[in-house]
Amino acid sequence: MARRDLESGGGGTKNNRVENYSAPSSSVYEPETHWTSWLVPMFVVANIAVFIVTMYINNCPKNNLELQGDCVARFLGRFSFQPMQENPLLGPSSSTLTKMGALRWDNVVNKHQGWRLVTCIWLHAGIIHLLANMLSLVFIGIRLEQQFGFLRIGIIYLVSGFGGSVLSSLFIRDHISVGASGALFGLLGAMLSELITNWTIYSNKFGWLEQRRLPASVRLKSKYKAYQYVLWIVSLVLLIAGLTIALVMLFRGEKGYDHCHWCRYLTCVPTSKWECSNDA
Repeated sequence: MARRDLESGGGGTKNNRVENYSAPSSSVYEPETHWTSWLVPMFVVANIAVFIVTMYINNCPKNNLELQGDCVARFLGRFSFQPMQENPLLGPSSSTLTKMGALRWDNVVNKHQGWRLVTCIWLHAGIIHLLANMLSLVFIGIRLEQQFGFLRIGIIYLVSGFGGSVLSSLFIRDHISVGASGALFGLLGAMLSELITNWTIYSNKFGWLEQRRLPASVRLKSKYKAYQYVLWIVSLVLLIAGLTIALVMLFRGEKGYDHCHWCRYLTCVPTSKWECSNDA
């Protein structure tokens, strides 16, 4: 009996030791709030709506002079596209895009139509251009909005689009410019910045929104370090300074190529068949 009680008591003590044992506490990164994406889908709907209105105003069967061919997809009526020789992206004419708010250096600088720096973001040269940008926006933007929320993503999208318009005006004078490419590059830069800066805290580097699943007993801390906040402030100051300088240069009528001679090679590579001009 005594041996049995001793064994049971010893066993109970052993079990109690196991049950009362707890792992030492540790600090891990605090998971972020998962937001519902609604702003990016609204951006997509807005871009598509603007393109439909643009095609309605374009009215190729009525306004096309047929100097470069007949309208494409005439069965669409007034929504049919300009001739392929005029617009291979299946879209409206350049005159219609200019009427709708396309970016053109002369209108912005000489006619004081600075609003074109914003309106051009919502215009697209054709349905191919629209599809490419909207697919990119859905793929990148929705994931970002789910992690960072609509406010930050909306600000990044609009500020990046505006900055892209300013740079386009500085380097492109003789042609119109439309599209949300600047805004998309801003979102892509934000995504890559988050991924590179916090590379170690994501369990899946390519499915980068899924963070480690953590036990409830661990202590959470912010994933951002002090130097990252300093870099954020420095980046904000540089952004404001860069946009201010670019706007001053733009409205003074200066050419971007006069201050950056090698920038022309970003869009043109000279060969034996053509040369790259700084007047583009």
